[in-house]
Amino acid sequence: MTDAAIVVLTNLPDRVTAQTLARRLVEGRLAACVNIGASVESIYHWHGQIETGNEIPIAIKTRRVLYSQVEATIRQIHPYELPEVVAVAITDGSAAYLDWIKAETHC
Repeated sequence: MTDAAIVVLTNLPDRVTAQTLARRLVEGRLAACVNIGASVESIYHWHGQIETGNEIPIAIKTRRVLYSQVEATIRQIHPYELPEVVAVAITDGSAAYLDWIKAETHC
């Protein structure tokens, strides 16, 4: 279903960038809500090395039909060469909350 609610996950290198992205998505009605988490330590493979870094995770509440616009906005703002952009389907949830996501976002 193209109009289904989804959560898009990404990590940013700092709180200011996370806030900038969150505000752009909400102001543009591409997201009903963006949660900005506390700093986490990430350990990952990159260019043949094991790297460690602190990142700010964010969870973007939106709709599947808006995913390509959300991803494009993330790529415009995100400083990483290869940012994590993962969409997770919401299979169940409060009907009122899912209706709110739909009402607060537009195509």
